[in-house]
Amino acid sequence: MAKKIYVGNMSYNTSEEELRDLFAQYGNVLSANIIIDRETRRPKGFGFVEMEEDSAAEAAISQLDGKEIDGRNLRVNEAIAKPRPSYNNNRY
Repeated sequence: MAKKIYVGNMSYNTSEEELRDLFAQYGNVLSANIIIDRETRRPKGFGFVEMEEDSAAEAAISQLDGKEIDGRNLRVNEAIAKPRPSYNNNRY
């Protein structure tokens, strides 16, 4: 089963390709996304990587958390799904 990983404290210059290559050392990367600010269109300094194998994801997390990349110490851990608010269209 695929595992989603949060990657924080990234350099604003890191590309999605560089992020994918960094995690590909540990296993098959299904996706790598850097979050972009809607207003400024600039990276927010964090992103998500989805890896195919749980064991590869665990290895990447343990090896990359705290590692310095582009002058920044990465924060790497398993992503936690936040519940999205549900909006009720019924107005009283």
